[in-house]
Amino acid sequence: MEPSSLLLLLAIAIGFIFLVVLLTFVPVMLWISALAAGVKISIFTLIGMRLRRVIPNRIINPLIKSYKAGLDVTINQLESHYLAGGNVDRVVNALIAAHRANIELTFERAAAIDLAGRDVLEAVQMSVNPKVIETPFISGVAMDGIEVKAKARITVRANIDRLVGGAGEDTIIARVGEGIVSTIGSQVDHKKVLENPDMISRTVLSKGLDAGTAFEILSIDIADIDIGKNIGAVLQTDQAEADKRIAQAKAEERRAMAVANEQEMVARVQEMRAKVVASEAEVPLALAEALRSGNMGVMDYMNLKNIMADTDMRDSIGKLNDVKEDENK
Repeated sequence: MEPSSLLLLLAIAIGFIFLVVLLTFVPVMLWISALAAGVKISIFTLIGMRLRRVIPNRIINPLIKSYKAGLDVTINQLESHYLAGGNVDRVVNALIAAHRANIELTFERAAAIDLAGRDVLEAVQMSVNPKVIETPFISGVAMDGIEVKAKARITVRANIDRLVGGAGEDTIIARVGEGIVSTIGSQVDHKKVLENPDMISRTVLSKGLDAGTAFEILSIDIADIDIGKNIGAVLQTDQAEADKRIAQAKAEERRAMAVANEQEMVARVQEMRAKVVASEAEVPLALAEALRSGNMGVMDYMNLKNIMADTDMRDSIGKLNDVKEDENK
């Protein structure tokens, strides 16, 4: 093969490789698609996206959609939102949906909502088609002690201006639940709540519960209402049981004190008896000592014995009289 032919083949191979690398690095087909859609963009802009590590189709395709929808969105806005970590395609879809629904929504506001972690497209759709939030059964106790359970359906619409920094659905449910509990608790008779369940929704709705939230409450409807326990009776029963236990504890305390006092009295009596026995044991010793010392004579001792015998005889006669009186009765 001639050298000229080899050089020609080498040049063709190098050109082919260069073309493949060029088509891989520079999205020529994407550039052609943009031009066909009427979006004027330079090929060097696409090369700059590659150098800035921006995926071109993530920017160009949403730009084409926004241009076809008649939105005034620049490529710099889309690229800066992408570099900030936002979802460019979702923001553009939200802008298109807001534009079709005549909802005022700027790109800066939509980008801020998206970067805040909220689904801006869902928010726009919720502004057009309100969402219904259903609460679980919420229990309240009327003044007569009867528990009333109510379930509510809350119709809300997204508030675009308060999506950034506004509270979510959990706050709405908590506030509505608090309003239901306070409304039921303010009623003297639970039957009034059962007769007019719309009273709950009117009272709760008039409190402006959507303040500071990302939603606007359109209506609150009571979906179901039911009777629960007789809380008043349960509390009275518990109170009576508690009073009973307190009374039993106090009675047991008094009984223990009485037993202790009785045991103390028995101990004192036994102590006194011991002292008496000890004193009686000293009497013979004292008599013997008196006789030895001459303080008491034999006649004095005999008189003492006679007095003691007379005393014993009188005690015996007294006991017999008591027995006869008991038998006569």
